[in-house]
Amino acid sequence: MLSHPAGDVSLFEPGHPDLPPAAEVVLAWARSYLCRPHPDLGRGGDVCPYTALSLERGGLFLAVHPGRPDLRAVMTAYRDWFPELPPRAWPAARYRTVLVVLPDVPPGEIDRAQRELKPGFVERGLMIGEFHPGPPSAQGLWNADFRPMRSPLPLLAVRHMVAADAPFLRSDPEQLAAYRRRFGDRGAHR
Repeated sequence: MLSHPAGDVSLFEPGHPDLPPAAEVVLAWARSYLCRPHPDLGRGGDVCPYTALSLERGGLFLAVHPGRPDLRAVMTAYRDWFPELPPRAWPAARYRTVLVVLPDVPPGEIDRAQRELKPGFVERGLMIGEFHPGPPSAQGLWNADFRPMRSPLPLLAVRHMVAADAPFLRSDPEQLAAYRRRFGDRGAHR
């Protein structure tokens, strides 16, 4: 287990012997859903092209916050801690991922927190994604009828922004500008 220097949040690695049950559920879902192709995805490959590599390279971490925590405070702590987490050397660090499981937070609150927090994450070169039993409102990029953000428990995910993230940022000029400062127009064709 990794503990934040300020002691306010902590993270579990997938093989930790005391992995909380909610984290076990999410980890099993990540392996069986995110790390696998899906017939409704609309493209080849895994549902999430980064999760399997994150697991393989020791960069996936899980946290569980039961009850109704202050989502801004919790997620800001993870956002600020994220650059210090292992692995720190590139390219392995590119696949660092934090899944913050929030089992008692309603889907609407998860969606609202993601929308409100996203600009501060994007400005730092990070993405924050919302997952919940839903049904999630976010549609698939390759199949509008597919809802890829469905998960067994509510959670917010944090990872590095990558060039392929342009479609997730196109609706907000400030977020798209932050993307372009990092990647130029590399992902504009998407």
